[in-house]
Amino acid sequence: MEEDDQRERRPVLDLNLSISTGSRPPPSQEPTRAAALENAHAARLREMARRELQLAEQDLARARLIWERASEEMEKAERMKGIAAGMNSACLEITCRNCHRRFRP
Repeated sequence: MEEDDQRERRPVLDLNLSISTGSRPPPSQEPTRAAALENAHAARLREMARRELQLAEQDLARARLIWERASEEMEKAERMKGIAAGMNSACLEITCRNCHRRFRP
């Protein structure tokens, strides 16, 4: 009889427990969340691709300027070479005023 009295004195516990991690949304929201994450990832990839394209265009513009400057320098060097070749032949024609001998470099 004492055991029955002790049972009656004990509080009744409700053991309907559930385990939750707290980080997962309810199952109905998972596809929406996955789609939102996919869209955010795609937006980041588009932004990275746009930035890479912009940098590539800037590099190409710089390369074109360098090419143009190098071409101008080559033309200038060719002109100077032509002038120098003309000078060498002119130097062969120089003569002394007194003896009229040709100049020998």
